[in-house]
Amino acid sequence: MAVKGAVLGDIAGSQFEFDKPAHLDWKHCDLFSLRCSYTDDTVMTLAVKKALKGDGDFTAAMQKLGRRYPDAGYGGSFRRWLRSHNPQPYGSWGNGSAMRVSYVGEHFDDFSEVVRQAEASAAVTHNHPEGIKGAVVTAVCIWMARMGKSKQEIYDYVLQEYPPDKYRFTIEQDIAYLEKHYSWDVSCMTSVPLAMRCFYESDSFETFMRNIFRLNCDSDTFGAIAGGVAEEFYHGFGFDPDPVLRRYLSNYLYAILMDE
Repeated sequence: MAVKGAVLGDIAGSQFEFDKPAHLDWKHCDLFSLRCSYTDDTVMTLAVKKALKGDGDFTAAMQKLGRRYPDAGYGGSFRRWLRSHNPQPYGSWGNGSAMRVSYVGEHFDDFSEVVRQAEASAAVTHNHPEGIKGAVVTAVCIWMARMGKSKQEIYDYVLQEYPPDKYRFTIEQDIAYLEKHYSWDVSCMTSVPLAMRCFYESDSFETFMRNIFRLNCDSDTFGAIAGGVAEEFYHGFGFDPDPVLRRYLSNYLYAILMDE
């Protein structure tokens, strides 16, 4: 269930989003701690799920759930969009389109429908080509993991979409390199390939998250972007996710997450 992976990635990553210790023991620190919480990544991920299980109106679902949880950590432009009586896309290339799309990759079996719905889920706000691409690549990676594609096939797809001759950071750069050269930003064009690199170098959901902990990055969103890929690829988490989800989510968000 890719949405669980995205939500758990968001929660685990939230503890280091803005306040990562200088000498964090990323190998041994708690995966989930008192510093953790769900963020806007989880709220909007579940809004996309609500839309697709309902009438497909992404705007209405995002506004309704976002207004119910107004303090989840939205960016300024998105916060204004949530409050608008006539919400319009605002050309964003930020990683918000990618962090909320996991249910698309989980829900649809047909590749063309995955692409179409990922584009639609992004375009209500993030109608910049890079914003749309980030959502599509994330959803397709989840779909590929579901369909039994290899880690190398997922890597090759992401490298094709973010080639090194066009992008400064790509999936081909390893975590050790990124530790030294990458610094925090919120763009789709770095967040998506680098989150997928964290998955590529992992051997479990936990090691995927610990790779994220190594980087100076938008850690909750990296977790939300590739958490669904890790969950689908590894067929679970290596731990019982239910107590963690019940600990951090409201009853209402938990009910949306678990709704089959």
